[in-house]
Formats: sequence, structure tokens, C-alpha cells
Amino acid sequence: MIHRLVVTRTPGHICAGRLQAGALAIPCSLGRKGVTSFKREGDGKTPAGRFRVMGGYWRQDRLRRAGGAWRLEPIKAHMGWCDDTADANYNRPLRLPARARHEELLRSDGLYDVVLLLDHNQSPRIRGHGSAIFFHLTRNGDDPTAGCIAISRAQMLRLLPRLSQDCVMIIR
Repeated sequence: MIHRLVVTRTPGHICAGRLQAGALAIPCSLGRKGVTSFKREGDGKTPAGRFRVMGGYWRQDRLRRAGGAWRLEPIKAHMGWCDDTADANYNRPLRLPARARHEELLRSDGLYDVVLLLDHNQSPRIRGHGSAIFFHLTRNGDDPTAGCIAISRAQMLRLLPRLSQDCVMIIR
């Protein structure tokens, strides 16, 4: 079982990186503005640090069972994630429709067909220090994210069954 995922930026590329998962080296996409130790909401940067993988979600209408040892929750149309710094649900899941600014988990573009939650800015949760930092799928393999870490669908499906329940992601 894999207990550590280590993400490093590819030299010379601000938003491309490599995810090391045991013996697997997987290309990954990072925030469009690179990696930072001082994450702020909407800055387009991936936060540096050590984060627990807390579980996640999957699209059961697009994939056969996903998750391996993980019990991923099926994504429903009412599921969203709050990124509104003025709302009490900031950086928490919420039920749609919602008045607060949010991300919809049921996306048509496939990015969240598998999405794992990282404990960035969870405890303590500080408004404005970044929300919805996920480990999800890429569109084209090298498209930057808004601050998340993303890999191809094929690599995610290969990796998921190997992840331990106490897995951490280290972003450098």
C-alpha cells in the first residue's frame, strides 16, 4: 500500500509536476501560477505542505466502482463545495442550490469523475486561505489547475487501489 504521495514541480515549468507514489512516477498538473507556501483564495497556486487524503467522491454514472480500499461517495446533483469567504460553510461541502459562491461537484468536463479531498485549510479553517484543494483528473494531461493537483484518469484509476487509508500528499 502507498502511504505517501510526493509532488514536485518540474524544473522550468510553473504548472507541471511529478507525483511520486512508491515506484510510480506520474506526471501531474499544478496551479496555473505554481506552488506557494502562502495560499490565498483565488490565487491560482497549489499550496505547499503535507496534507492528509481525507476520502473523496466519484461519478458512478461514468465509472465502474472506483476507490479500492477507499469508500468514495457517489457524486449527486445537489453536491457542491463552498469557496465563498463570507459564508459560514467556507471550504466545506454544501447542498445545492446555494446562494454562496461554490463549485459544483457534478461537472460535465470529467475533472471530478474521481476527486479526493486534501485536508488543506480544514483544521483550523481560515477564511481566505484557500478552499477546494482537491486531487482530481486532468482534461488534457498538462492543463493547469486553479490550485489543485491533477493526473490523468488512467493514472488515477491505477493509483486508487494502491492508496492506504492513512495516505498523505506532500507538495514541494
